[in-house]
Amino acid sequence: MPRHRVLIVGVGSIGERHLRCFAATQRAELSFCEVNDDLRQTIAQRYGIKTAYRNLDEALADTANRCSIAVIATPAHLHVQMATTLVEADHHVLIEKPLSTNLEGVDPLIELIERKNVTAAVAYTMRSNLVLQSMRQAIVEKRFGQPITVLVASGQHFPTYRPAYREIYYNNRATGGGAIQDMLTHLVNACQWMVGPADRVMADASHRVLEGVDVEDTVLLVARHGDVQASYNINQYQFPNETTITVICQEGTARFEAHNSRWVSMTKPCDTWHEEMTWTRERDPAYINQANRFMDSVENQAPVLCTVQEGRQTLQAILGILAAADNPAWKQVAE
Repeated sequence: MPRHRVLIVGVGSIGERHLRCFAATQRAELSFCEVNDDLRQTIAQRYGIKTAYRNLDEALADTANRCSIAVIATPAHLHVQMATTLVEADHHVLIEKPLSTNLEGVDPLIELIERKNVTAAVAYTMRSNLVLQSMRQAIVEKRFGQPITVLVASGQHFPTYRPAYREIYYNNRATGGGAIQDMLTHLVNACQWMVGPADRVMADASHRVLEGVDVEDTVLLVARHGDVQASYNINQYQFPNETTITVICQEGTARFEAHNSRWVSMTKPCDTWHEEMTWTRERDPAYINQANRFMDSVENQAPVLCTVQEGRQTLQAILGILAAADNPAWKQVAE
């Protein structure tokens, strides 16, 4: 298999996972850049990476070890600027979610990607989950008829899974923090992938439990994806680590259960769930699939899983949700 030179930009929690999973494909020769000196040395030693840079400028200046692919795993407010720099240097770019924290520079980036004819994608990893891919195919092919309603419920105990949340990007909306930009963005993108873009939203979000931060950790969202009505209920403090996406159609219902890594269907009233597909519950395989798919796309063997244009659609929805959450249109119930 052809080997690609891949630069990982930022090796915090998600960047380290990208590095590990690109290495697992055995198709990539890896280097990375990281501004934190201690972290840079730790990751280089842990994975035996010989080439580690202090910053992106240093990496781009090393023409002798020039990479063709870059994975941007820095805080979200830096994504567009770094992607623009890398695309101008003719790199293919895989940009971690969300695409950005605002729309500034996004359209010029899309135009630059088209002009440079490079491969670019946004790393919404739910799209590389084989179970969700299978369910999405059934929805798109109208196996259960026309989608009518989507119900999303998701939560996990954030201090257990992300114990450093107080010190990282999560503690500030400006850097992509809060449940809406960190967690809800995955779910909105997945639903847009299945039933189309969200074009109307109403939201109630607040900080309820997580200590040491002020950003929202609870979100209740009502949305319209065209004719499809949707509700999202998420939090980042419940003990069960569970996510379900239920698509109710005219002739049946499909449900994705991320925590059970399966999807099920029901086509008769009061019937039992029929198990359609199961897969591993480990997280790395979806990232390995994502890495392989992106390199396939670079080789013109497959389309990317999430285009930058689709990432822009999700960003627009998230910005609308943030605005709606900050100014909820409450209707007072008369006594």
